[in-house]
Amino acid sequence: MTGVRIIDRTGAVFLVVLLAVAVLVPVLNLLVPPGSPFHVPDYMIPLLGKYLAFALLAVSVDLVWGYCGVLSLGHGAFFALGGYAMGMYLMRQIGTRGVYGNPVLPDFMVFLNYKELPWFWHGFDMFPFAMLMVLLVPGALAFVFGWFAFRSRVTGVYLSIITQAMTFALMLAFFRNDMGFGGNNGLTDFKDILGFPVQAASTRMALFLATVAALAGGYLLCRAVVTSKYGKVLVAVRDAESRTRFLGYRVENYKLVAWVLSAMLAGVAGALYVPQVGIINPSEFAPAQSIEMVIWVAVGGRGTLVGAALGAVIVNAGKTWFTGALPEAWLYALGALFVVVTLFLPKGVLGLWSSIWARRKAAAAPPVPRPEPAE
Repeated sequence: MTGVRIIDRTGAVFLVVLLAVAVLVPVLNLLVPPGSPFHVPDYMIPLLGKYLAFALLAVSVDLVWGYCGVLSLGHGAFFALGGYAMGMYLMRQIGTRGVYGNPVLPDFMVFLNYKELPWFWHGFDMFPFAMLMVLLVPGALAFVFGWFAFRSRVTGVYLSIITQAMTFALMLAFFRNDMGFGGNNGLTDFKDILGFPVQAASTRMALFLATVAALAGGYLLCRAVVTSKYGKVLVAVRDAESRTRFLGYRVENYKLVAWVLSAMLAGVAGALYVPQVGIINPSEFAPAQSIEMVIWVAVGGRGTLVGAALGAVIVNAGKTWFTGALPEAWLYALGALFVVVTLFLPKGVLGLWSSIWARRKAAAAPPVPRPEPAE
């Protein structure tokens, strides 16, 4: 499959914008003086990185919802598991610099009178192992869940409710102190990543650029999937699952592959989110978080990938502003936004822009001459 076929015009613009962001943000942060209106302050770097991590998460949701017809209300579980895998690595890097100075046990384990490191924490002192777990843990959970759900032919709202129940159950489990993940407080007080201070400006910039690269790579991977023959079958499953099954396709296998791939991308997004935010706790499993992810995709444009990323940035930037200026109005604004999009912008912001562009192009086109009637 050629690159021209994989990347359409919208995707090319999206990648160019990401490249511009990767170049301009460091330049405006490092070379422009702080007094200039064009200066990007240090605190904005992790904030922008968080938005882009959410954009990658939205792309993963759009892969299964926009192209496979699986409305997931539990993607927060995969995102949080990837974040916890990264958080466990970061906690193991603290060593004797913790409050209690224990070289092996994190502070919360010392506080809770743990005598030894739980078995599932072993190996997380090594970065490659932790990154492998970022992919494998969400992927394994998605595989087990999807194997039973899709082969049982659970679809529609019933599947959505089950995914929500999954993330709610994980939230309750991770809130328990005896689970070994920090309970209500979660994992925080990170010091180093790959030997570099997490709070250093250079490290934050590197994490930001890594997030830009991951978003671009995640988009290209998903785009390659949906433009392939496999992707065409996925769309057929979305539009007419029963008919696709009657044609001889193993629908559950197609849905399972997309589901697992989406979960792994969500795990990567969570792993990039944690060092930039500085904490991971069970609130990331909350069902409301997963519902909000669906709103991002709907606002940007379902079934477009680029629109999903755009919606994540728009909604979260609005959330940052609203929670600072009008904190009590944020949830009402989010609900109103979803209602407006559902009623008046069914194709999202990207769909609205595409329709406006198509109208302008049609208006600018020269009129087609009408044939003269034969005498």
